[in-house]
Amino acid sequence: MQRKQLNFLYLNVGHFLDHLFMLIFASVAALRLNSEWGMSYAELIPYATPGFIAFGLCAILAGWIADKWSREGMIVIFFIGIGLSSILAGMASGPLEIAASLTLIGVFAAIYHPVGLAMVVHDRERTGIPLAINGIFGNMGVASAALLTGFMIDNAGWRSAFYVPGIVSILLGIAYLMFVRAGISAAANEAPTPLAARQSIPAAKPRHVLLRVFAIIFFTTALGGLIFQSTTFALPKIFAERLSDFAGTATRVGWYAFLVFSLAALAQLVIGYLVDRHSIRAVFATVALLQAVFFYTMTQLSGIAALLVAIAFMFAVFGQIPINDVLVGRMARSEWRSRAYALRYVVTFSVMASAVPLIGWVHGTWGFDRLFQILAFAAVTIFCATLLLPASESRLPGQALK
Repeated sequence: MQRKQLNFLYLNVGHFLDHLFMLIFASVAALRLNSEWGMSYAELIPYATPGFIAFGLCAILAGWIADKWSREGMIVIFFIGIGLSSILAGMASGPLEIAASLTLIGVFAAIYHPVGLAMVVHDRERTGIPLAINGIFGNMGVASAALLTGFMIDNAGWRSAFYVPGIVSILLGIAYLMFVRAGISAAANEAPTPLAARQSIPAAKPRHVLLRVFAIIFFTTALGGLIFQSTTFALPKIFAERLSDFAGTATRVGWYAFLVFSLAALAQLVIGYLVDRHSIRAVFATVALLQAVFFYTMTQLSGIAALLVAIAFMFAVFGQIPINDVLVGRMARSEWRSRAYALRYVVTFSVMASAVPLIGWVHGTWGFDRLFQILAFAAVTIFCATLLLPASESRLPGQALK
């Protein structure tokens, strides 16, 4: 395996772990801690909020350090730091301790998206498929969070759900550090390749076009973050309530969530292929409209019908993920791309952090039917915003900001 391919594999595994760690507590709170600590689901969920705030706010600092220092070095810190933080979460004896540990997880998890995605698109003209493959690994982390956590809860206790992936992440961090050092040693013996030979300099964009596109990116990113967080975080609880006839244990709930997330992950390949060959505006609008339809359909459903519609709306939710990343990759130059991705993900994860208490409040006050109505409205708003994307700019690969 070539070094570039192996590096891509490390980045993909990192994306898997990033989303896995951020959702372990969602399943633990829904399936075990509410009974063990004598707290309701709505009371437990707010303790995850500081972690999601850190997940968003620390992305800017991570992107700046990566652009100024080393992207590879930041990925090493990500692997080891998030692993140690997860082990601390497994040692928590009360809600305040687990909140502090989840905040540390959020701090180190913030590194991945601005740094890892900048590395994925580096020196690539067509970025849709690489971002889609990377996104699938992230989605499988989402899927595996419910499955692995449910399995660990039933067989080894909830603490093991934090311990095991934490140890794995630390070992991967050490392995990646050795990989990077080996690459530095090899590069020292090679003649440097001129920048012009490695990367073409794309044409500049008019200022008004850049402002328009980035405004749409940040607006749809905010609403997309609300939708993504609400669906991925709440799905284990939704299934525990609506699939109770055939999902009576934590493991079974985890399996059904894993099934939905795994099937929906294939959407990223489909969308990645389409955005490399067709207008992003048309693809984006279609995905948003499908989200609105499926969310509205989900209200009042239970049993097999709820499972099938959940697969459909998660397919549309996951399908949106690579679209904004492709737009950022096309508009931002390499030397500040980590910071561009950081700004995008600050918006995403800040909204995701606010979505956590919103989920608990909406569920405790009205139930999940009202949540799906809110998400349907958000998806319609995204649909309207995508129609404002410039048609010509949305289909041309390789465009960047001077």
